[in-house]
Amino acid sequence: MIDPAIETLEIDLLQKAIADRYGYDFSNYSPASFKRRVVAYVKKSGHTRISDLIPPLLHDRNLFRSFLYAVSVTVTEMFRDPQVYKILREKVIPVLKTYPSIKVWHAGCATGEEAYSSAILFAEEGLADRVQIYATDINEESLHIASEGIYPIEKIKEYTQNYQQSGGRGSFSDYYHARYEAVIMNQDLRKRLTFSSHNLVSDGSFGAMHLIFCRNVLIYFDETLQNRALNLFSQSLVPKGFLCLGTKESLLFSTVKDRFRIIAEREKCFQLK
Repeated sequence: MIDPAIETLEIDLLQKAIADRYGYDFSNYSPASFKRRVVAYVKKSGHTRISDLIPPLLHDRNLFRSFLYAVSVTVTEMFRDPQVYKILREKVIPVLKTYPSIKVWHAGCATGEEAYSSAILFAEEGLADRVQIYATDINEESLHIASEGIYPIEKIKEYTQNYQQSGGRGSFSDYYHARYEAVIMNQDLRKRLTFSSHNLVSDGSFGAMHLIFCRNVLIYFDETLQNRALNLFSQSLVPKGFLCLGTKESLLFSTVKDRFRIIAEREKCFQLK
C-alpha cells in the first residue's frame, strides 16, 4: 500500500516539474480532484508510482499532451442544463440585442459542444451576423476536436432532447450533417467560432466581452484559483455584461460577489453591475 504522505510528495514534485517544463500550473487545482485523475492516468499508462511519470513527461511532449488531455476535465454536451439556455433567451438575449456587435467567451470550452450551442442560440435569435464567439481551453487536443466540429452520432439523441428542452425554435438536425458514425456541425456555425489556447491559471484578460460562459470548470479549482478566474472574468466583461457559471458553482463566497447582480440564481447567471 502506498504511503499517502509519499503520494502527496509525488504529486507536488509532478506539479512542479510540469510547471517548470511546460508552464502549466496545477498547484491551485482541487487537490482531491487532481490526485484522482493523476492516479487514474498512472494505472492506465501501466506505471506503478506517480513519480514514475515525471521523467517521460519531461522528455516527451506528445506524452504530456496525452497526460494533459487525461487530467483536464472534458465532460460536456450540447445545450447542457437546458434551462440555462431558456434564461439566456428570456433575460440575456434581449439586452444583447441592443448592441451593434456582440462578443462571447466560452472559457474552458473542452471539446466545444457548448460553444456550438450558443452559436445556434444566437442564430435563432437573429444575431448570427452580429456575434463572434471565442472558445478557449488549455487542452490542445480538445481544441482540435472543437475546431473540427465532429461528434459521435450516438450523442445526437441526447443533444436533440436538450435542444428541445432549451426552447429551440427549429429542428436540431438543421445544424449538422450526419455521415457514417459521426456528425459535423454546419459551416455557418463554425465560421462564428474562434478556438484558441488560454490558461485561466496564468493568462490575462480576454477582451471586452458581452457574455462569458465558464461552466463546470471552477469546481475543479481551489478558492485561490476560483477567485483569480472570477476576477479575470469581471475585468473581461463590458459594463452590464453577463456571466454564466455551472449549476454547482457560485459567486456567493468569492471576492467579486459585490460586483455582480443575480439574473437567475438556480441557473447561475449574473450581470456585472
